[in-house]
Amino acid sequence: MNAVTPELVPEVLETACEWTARDVADPAAWTERLSAAEVAELEAAVAHAAAISDDVLAIGKDQFPLPTLGPRLAAIARELIDGRGFVLIRGLPRQWWTNDQMSLAYWGVGMHLGRPWPQNAKGHLLGDVTDHGKALDDPTARGNELGQVGLDFHCDGSDLVGLMCLQTGVSGGLSAVCNSVALHNRLVRERPDLAAELYKPQPFDYRGEQAPGKPGWYPMPVFSRLNGRLFIRLIRPYILASQRHADAPRLTEKAIEALAWMQGMAEGGEYSVVMDFQPGDMQFINNFHVLHGRSAYVDDRASGRVRHLKRLWLETDVLSERPAQFVNRMGAHWAKQLTVSRLDVN
Repeated sequence: MNAVTPELVPEVLETACEWTARDVADPAAWTERLSAAEVAELEAAVAHAAAISDDVLAIGKDQFPLPTLGPRLAAIARELIDGRGFVLIRGLPRQWWTNDQMSLAYWGVGMHLGRPWPQNAKGHLLGDVTDHGKALDDPTARGNELGQVGLDFHCDGSDLVGLMCLQTGVSGGLSAVCNSVALHNRLVRERPDLAAELYKPQPFDYRGEQAPGKPGWYPMPVFSRLNGRLFIRLIRPYILASQRHADAPRLTEKAIEALAWMQGMAEGGEYSVVMDFQPGDMQFINNFHVLHGRSAYVDDRASGRVRHLKRLWLETDVLSERPAQFVNRMGAHWAKQLTVSRLDVN
């Protein structure tokens, strides 16, 4: 677990994808506003897809035609992988559309950006991010299930992650993104010993969703590279939680220091930007280059003010190859029964 092969000596990578908070301070730089014509095209695509099937899993790119918006989404996918790494798409008419129409529109947009990826052991391809009533100290709780608390900067388990806002809470719940390419490269320049430690496999807690009879943790390096591309998987709370398993390797002092460095630098504000989700907003992020988190928020279930997002994990064709640990394993146990999460939070 602790050997670093010579070919994985840390190097500065993908500097064209680095940015600072100052670079992205203007929301216009990362907000894509849908035109009236594009909204009408989405509305027609929703009606077309709904006539084909009432199961969103039966709807792919071909069943959700976007002749004008589609090429724009293809350009956004390239920007996510080879550029800034995040985008906010604004303009879905939340005030007019039902939850089902919103979810189908979001799903259709997602199918133009990539292929769906199961998000948990339930096989959810379209998930819910809201208060599931799970306690913070529940060892099986995942971030999308925890309500009202803030979430540390982290990345999810796919090429891209998408979030669509159905409803905001009473207050809070701001979304934050951080450029992990810049963090990696700064760590390589300033503390190559710590960067090297994160190129070694680290234990991640499975949150109780491992296959039957398998360990409750899995090994995964925080940093990986392939043909000059950087790939990052950082979920610090899950790495720390792995230590509850007696058979998981113990974290080294350098690994603990490196993880704390990454978290502190992400929270410092030099490489992050905050955005305020509004109902109908869709955010898409390159998990390998951008970390995301959120601030704490307040719900009021009695009045129906409950924060509720829908989530997609996507595999994109813009990436022609990935390290083996980042391949979408649709044959794994998470994919044995693919389904859609349908929580009613009101």
